Amino acid sequence: MKDGIGDGYTRKDHSSVSNQLFASYAQVQEIRSLASVIGEDELTAIDRTYIEFGHQFEIHFINQGSDINRSILETLDLGWDLLSILPKNELNRIDDDVLNEHYSHERAIERFNLVTKPIIKGLKGSESR
Repeated sequence: MKDGIGDGYTRKDHSSVSNQLFASYAQVQEIRSLASVIGEDELTAIDRTYIEFGHQFEIHFINQGSDINRSILETLDLGWDLLSILPKNELNRIDDDVLNEHYSHERAIERFNLVTKPIIKGLKGSESR
């Protein structure tokens, strides 16, 4: 897959977005395992944010219906919006310049209608890296 992605093929951020999505979703699975032992009430705020990221990732990315026909650029933009649910400092597989170009926590909140979720609202100020 790596040979046909990136600048000149898809977009220069393709590889880093893909890697970060997989790494972040792996973190979701670890947190879900932890929650099954200690209970969701004992999770930290950042853990709960990962849970929300995982929920949105499953709805909009993994469980994409066969009737959805997104371009690769639309898919990369969706990936960015999903990653932007998380605080910027959690996205450690993406170069700072690329991150600063595409990351938008406000856009993620609007796109996924997360405004009413107190845990996400509380993270609005955590965009600095």
